[in-house]
Amino acid sequence: MNSAVMKRTMYLFVLPALLMYVVFWIFPILKLFQYSVSDYNGFVQNFNYIGFDNYTQLLKEDIVGSSIANTLIYTLVYVVFCNLIALGLAFLLNMKIRATGLYRTAAYIPTLFSAIVVGFIWSYVYMPDSGLLATAMSWFGFNGEDLNLLGSYNTALYAISTVEVWKHIGTSTIIFLAGLQTVPVDMIEAGKIDGASTWQVTRFIKIPMLATAITINVTLSVINGLKAFDYPFIMTNGGPGRATSTLLVDIFRIAFKEQQFGKGSALAVIAFAMIIVITTFFVLKLNKREVSA
Repeated sequence: MNSAVMKRTMYLFVLPALLMYVVFWIFPILKLFQYSVSDYNGFVQNFNYIGFDNYTQLLKEDIVGSSIANTLIYTLVYVVFCNLIALGLAFLLNMKIRATGLYRTAAYIPTLFSAIVVGFIWSYVYMPDSGLLATAMSWFGFNGEDLNLLGSYNTALYAISTVEVWKHIGTSTIIFLAGLQTVPVDMIEAGKIDGASTWQVTRFIKIPMLATAITINVTLSVINGLKAFDYPFIMTNGGPGRATSTLLVDIFRIAFKEQQFGKGSALAVIAFAMIIVITTFFVLKLNKREVSA
């Protein structure tokens, strides 16, 4: 088989995946941009192009500002606590202890549940008066009857982001654990021979060797946080008020509940641009640190 035939054969193998990518990714994005500058309501195919009126209207209503603020706070809490707790768990699960496999399985189990199941379970956990958390507080002599984390404007967003941490902590732990198991044993032994303490070995040998795992986990966490929709929608529907109304929750509300598909598409374009910019920033920063490490 000559080289020309081999190239044609390679293109034929790539073509199905390329077609699926264009149909299910590129085409919807182009349609999103098209609808964002129109008055399309999601039902009638005859619509008018209105330029950037949707974007202007969103900025005047201050929807974008509050949605972005909620999304960024949600992402920050999720990224920081998910990765810190997962890193600690990975170090614990990397130790030579009995039933290590059982503990690793237990750490990963929350990841297997669907978002709907997790949302409803934690709604009952947070339920005032009779919820698991309120009941546990009453056992220890605290007043759990007035505990209403999801109903308070000041705590609802943090309570839901905690659920996101619980759900995805198993995945981050496994990635960190895989990174720890690639650390050369001779480097650790050399550090100990040179008089390094356990903390110094962890700080100057193990953690720098986890640079790739940190990049992967932080990047995935940032993307998941910025795309937050499931738990704010399931547990509070964006409330109380607009306390947990993230960008994607507002996109759903505007496009499908208020039937302003063009305006919702404009907010989706803003969300898309924000995710691309922030994710690219983190990837570049983390890759630079990874190279230096």
